[in-house]
Amino acid sequence: MKIRTLAGALALASSVTLGGCGFLPGSGAGDRTVTVWLMKGSVSPDFLDRFTRSYEEEHPSVELEFVIQDWGGIGPKVMKALEGDDAPDVIEVGNTQVARYADSGKLRDLTLEAMRDLGGEDWLPGLAEPGSINGGQYGIPWYAANRVVIYNKDLFAQAGVTAPPTTRKEWVEITEKLNGPDQQGIYLAGQNWYVLAGFIWDEGGELAEDSGGDFQGALDSPAALKGMDFYKQLQALGGGPTDADEQTPPETDVFARGDVAQIIAVPGSTALIEQANPDLEGKLGYFPIPGKSADKPGAVFTGGSDLIVPEDADQRGEGIEVVKELAGEKWQTELARAMSYVPNKPALARAVEGQEGTAAMAVGAAEGRATPNSPHWAAVEADNPIKPYMTAVLQGGDPAEEAKRASERITAKLITG
Repeated sequence: MKIRTLAGALALASSVTLGGCGFLPGSGAGDRTVTVWLMKGSVSPDFLDRFTRSYEEEHPSVELEFVIQDWGGIGPKVMKALEGDDAPDVIEVGNTQVARYADSGKLRDLTLEAMRDLGGEDWLPGLAEPGSINGGQYGIPWYAANRVVIYNKDLFAQAGVTAPPTTRKEWVEITEKLNGPDQQGIYLAGQNWYVLAGFIWDEGGELAEDSGGDFQGALDSPAALKGMDFYKQLQALGGGPTDADEQTPPETDVFARGDVAQIIAVPGSTALIEQANPDLEGKLGYFPIPGKSADKPGAVFTGGSDLIVPEDADQRGEGIEVVKELAGEKWQTELARAMSYVPNKPALARAVEGQEGTAAMAVGAAEGRATPNSPHWAAVEADNPIKPYMTAVLQGGDPAEEAKRASERITAKLITG
């Protein structure tokens, strides 16, 4: 799963081998070529240039070749590469895609490297857990991003709100105070299921549960129903549609009008908001989604990327070394600063302390989670039963009945794929 509106992310040319186009040094210098597939927008040419120079200086027999791929259609392309005779040596994948690729039996188990060399026990759970399949670590966490609350500082000040809330209770009280005849305390679309997932996790619930290898939809558990109840309470404090998601209309466009006090989005959304309304430049702030108590932020869905190594890659051993460098402290710090990402360990969050939005993300990421670790979860998202469930409840349907119906649909999709 990806969250792709990220501050600092620069679009790169699709499907271009940067090493052969003058972007990176060392072309032809190494005895072995390590091919790395990265996704469009994940890193800047400058970051790749600096990483390549450093790596090739330390490994003079190696030439790095980076191939930039589009997210559209990447699933079948990766599967074809894994099954073929010419797999790249390293592939960047969405963190929640690892289970699908591991199910092919064509990924290298990197548990030894994760625990011995990379301190995997300290990784963000929202990146590490999706990469762990049946006790093996097949995906190495690379970077993360998650939603925070973006707020209009002027509207907060006008309402006499001097500090962001730190608990759900305070959040609701402040949002009620921010409501007015001509403004919304919060804009929250009715089908923003990623936000709902966080509230469900806060209550101890799950979207789906693993029962001995078979996943079952779990929206009808008492804990999950509590999460939906809080979502309904918060959503009612604004004018968001009950039958649409955050892109219909784009929540950034609504917020840019200047009469909305808060939205829940990734910090990179600020660029779109300020582009639509330059008068808001410098007037936007960020805080982590509040939790049930002040000592812990709310749970959030963690998007981002893991790195995988195909079992049949020609330079599998050297590919593992490249992964260890990219996921290690030095280049995690460089990546976080260059791209405004959350690094793969909470201890490295100091790298983004001066970036307000990214720092708020990093606080929330410590309580980050990912979608159920089933190879068939993509089938759930393709025709998502959670969205109509949310709409039905927000429009007055019986929560337990609607949750049971949605859970049954989720179970069917996780069984059949």
